[in-house]
Amino acid sequence: MSGLRLLAIHAHPDDEASKGAATMARYAAEGHDVMVVTCTGGERGSILNPAMEKPGVLENLPAVRREEMAAAMDALGTQHRWLGYVDSGLPEGDPLPPLPEGCFALADTDQVVREIVQILRDFRPHVIITYDENGGYPHPDHLKVHEVSMLAWEKSGDKNYHPELGEPWDPLKLYYTHGFIRQRMQMFHDLLIADGKPSPYTPFLDRWKAHKGDIMLRVTTQVRCDDYFDHRDRALLAHATQIDPAGTFFGTPIEVQRKLWPTEEFELAQTRVKTSIPEDDLFAGID
Repeated sequence: MSGLRLLAIHAHPDDEASKGAATMARYAAEGHDVMVVTCTGGERGSILNPAMEKPGVLENLPAVRREEMAAAMDALGTQHRWLGYVDSGLPEGDPLPPLPEGCFALADTDQVVREIVQILRDFRPHVIITYDENGGYPHPDHLKVHEVSMLAWEKSGDKNYHPELGEPWDPLKLYYTHGFIRQRMQMFHDLLIADGKPSPYTPFLDRWKAHKGDIMLRVTTQVRCDDYFDHRDRALLAHATQIDPAGTFFGTPIEVQRKLWPTEEFELAQTRVKTSIPEDDLFAGID
């Protein structure tokens, strides 16, 4: 296969590095066109890496995060488009406070869909990656990404939908990315505990205890991409304000990850071509 195109739609800078990054790097290295669309600038994010808590960073966070995003795209070898909306932030409290005026989650849905449809008709991807109906986790921006992605999937090929946006284009497959798998973290956690080492996975596993369900039951597609875990890690580290090198993402050496869990996981949510489940390729069934 050659000349195939993959589009990943994400809410914030750094989302692409933690969800399907090695898969995107693999396909880009194999000669396919891969593009990431980032809907917001991550303006309301916090500084999560203590090493970046220094003068000038928080005050210039939007510009810093743009620089980080460019470095991450260079690590993955992918193209990039900003959609230009403002981060909604993650509301906390009981009751939850209202979302800030002008944020992405409150943006006019049809306007956002039109912008994504224009990108689809311009880039003409065969495959789309987005979030499931829970947003991966219920951040308002992630939920908005799911909503507009599904509408754009339906509208892009409709010749009567805003013809001024370009020639109609029907993407052939749409996947939800499942970047956080309990069984994977449990495996790595157990290895650390058996070696008498502290586990950075404990907080994640504790939160999972409160939730029923197994996301692996939804996974249809596991893409082997262990040769590109180093690209993924470089993309993660590029987002220096958000990713602590001593944190969860780096709790297990790459060589151990490659041996025990060499794939990234996806769920085929929509398809216009025939394919066989389980899959090991996002382009399976596409001629």
